[in-house]
Amino acid sequence: MISWMEVNVILWVESILLASKWIICVIMLIYVPRRRSPEAARTWLLLVFFLPWIGLMLYLIFGRIYLPRQRSRIHIKAAQRIRQVQAQWRRGLKQLPKRYPDLRYMAHLVQTLGDLGVEAGNAIELLDEYDASMDRLLRDIDGARHSVHLQYYILADDDSGQAVEGALIRAAQRGVRCRVLMDSLGSRGALKTLAPRLRASGVDVLGMMPVGSLRSKTVRFDLRNHRKIAVIDGEIGYVGSQNIVNAEYKPGISYEDVVVRARGPVVSQLQVVFLADWSYESDTIIQDDKLLEPQGAAGHSLAQVLPSGPGYGRTNAQMVLVALIHGAQQRVVIATPYFVPDEPLLQAIETSVLRGVEVHLVVSEKADQVFVSFAQRSYYDQLLTIGVRIHLYRPRFLHAKHVSIDNAVALIGSSNVDIRSFALNSEVNLLVYDADVLNALRQIQERYFAHSSILTVEEWAKRPAAKRTCQSIARLANSIL
Repeated sequence: MISWMEVNVILWVESILLASKWIICVIMLIYVPRRRSPEAARTWLLLVFFLPWIGLMLYLIFGRIYLPRQRSRIHIKAAQRIRQVQAQWRRGLKQLPKRYPDLRYMAHLVQTLGDLGVEAGNAIELLDEYDASMDRLLRDIDGARHSVHLQYYILADDDSGQAVEGALIRAAQRGVRCRVLMDSLGSRGALKTLAPRLRASGVDVLGMMPVGSLRSKTVRFDLRNHRKIAVIDGEIGYVGSQNIVNAEYKPGISYEDVVVRARGPVVSQLQVVFLADWSYESDTIIQDDKLLEPQGAAGHSLAQVLPSGPGYGRTNAQMVLVALIHGAQQRVVIATPYFVPDEPLLQAIETSVLRGVEVHLVVSEKADQVFVSFAQRSYYDQLLTIGVRIHLYRPRFLHAKHVSIDNAVALIGSSNVDIRSFALNSEVNLLVYDADVLNALRQIQERYFAHSSILTVEEWAKRPAAKRTCQSIARLANSIL
């Protein structure tokens, strides 16, 4: 039998637990909504109210988007360096097409957010064939004379990674200064195997955003550097969605991407982004002014780079994307592997459709992340109802990330259309203001359309109730995916 003393202890413990749960809920109700979107606050509060202690622990780990003080200080110094160099470069703002006056304001917004202005005289080439894009990069590294800078979320120790390894080693043997940044989580395998081989051959390698250590630069494991950048001799730049990894690196899935190969002054902006990230990881700011010398004209395209990430204090990519869609006059095409939008983006899309703008969303028919896919598909009802044309791409998993607005501006880069890319990841995108480039991108998009099935309201309504339920539940976590 249980004694009265034991009963009192049980009741006392239960009272403390009940009181602690209410204290947690009240405190979180006051604290969580501060400087957060209603969607993000709702997600966390829902978790805390159902599971107070678990919700509190998860929030302490994942809920606050911040960088260590050391990283913040380096970010400020690097931003000052960017602005100093930027002041010496030519501006292409006045050359924006007169028939798109709103682009002047867009370019100004991009510069205000990311510190990098419009550059004229660029040659922009779109590469949408996976192996050909990799081969082109390898040839450029083999032709390098002074420097090779690579920055990738995933750099794998597979056939693709080893081919790049060989090109880097050959370059280092020629006396070329080679620096490589790879994300500590996305490239964790290569950091253990490929990186030591590169270092032994004279290539400098650093892991970005280290996790699992006690160093002052350690960050949350879900804050990732998702950028994909290559700069060769400061003259040739690559930016886009493709990592250095085999296209079939996940069983049963073949990836398809789009990469920009650029020449001209905008390459110096990609160089700036790389050098800033190198500063974050090495605790040193490279003072070699030759690396930042602006290049001469190589074409006629106007372009500018938009970096984004937690260090900027704003959701740069999201703000620009929303502004672009609000400014569309005729046609918007969004190609993305992951579409988990916030409320301002959804409202911008709906407003554009109501204004008579065609809005196309191109996503893969096949999913590579189950939970994210459920959340993504929970938005299809709303999108179809307002008139968005959803194209389900069949041949491969479409990992490309680009947006075109009318025949005026294209945004191509590493950012997905989800809250993770907007708020948590460090990303980089290129904005191009050139009708010829838009025409080339449109041909790629038309190929997507031709190899996609159009999702209809009637077809989507037939999905099983179990899938509807999973999608609705996954959507509740949209702000933390």
